[in-house]
Amino acid sequence: MKTGLAHRHLLAAWLAICVASLIGGRLAAQSGKVDVTGSWALEVVTEAGGTTTPSVTLKQEGEQLSGHYSSATLGEADVQGSVKGNQVTFGFNASVQGNAIPVTYTGTVDAPGSMKGKISLGGLGEGTFTGKKK
Repeated sequence: MKTGLAHRHLLAAWLAICVASLIGGRLAAQSGKVDVTGSWALEVVTEAGGTTTPSVTLKQEGEQLSGHYSSATLGEADVQGSVKGNQVTFGFNASVQGNAIPVTYTGTVDAPGSMKGKISLGGLGEGTFTGKKK
C-alpha cells in the first residue's frame, strides 16, 4: 500500500513539474522581445481611400524605430516610431493635395511576422491595417 501511495505522489510531482514547465515556457514566449526589423507588406483599409497596399521597411534599435514608407497613395516618406512590448507605433508626414497631414500607425505584433492595428490620417479619417513581414 505504501508503494502505491509513493508512486501516486511521484506521478503527481512529475505532472506538476510538466505543467509548470509548459506555463513558464508560454509566459517566456509571450514576454519575449518583439523585433519588427525588416520589410513589411501592409494592407490598409480607410474611410477615405478604400484599400491600399503600401510597404514599409523598419529598423528597430531597442525601443526606437526608423525606416522608410512607400505608397502609391501617400508617396515616399521616412518614418519614426517605437516598440514597447508588443505595441508598435510609427508615423510620418504625408503631402496630400499640397497639404501636410500626420499619418500614424498604432498596432500590435500578435505573432512573429504579423501585425495589425489602426491608422490615423490627421483630420482626413481613420482606418485599419494588417502587416506581414516579407
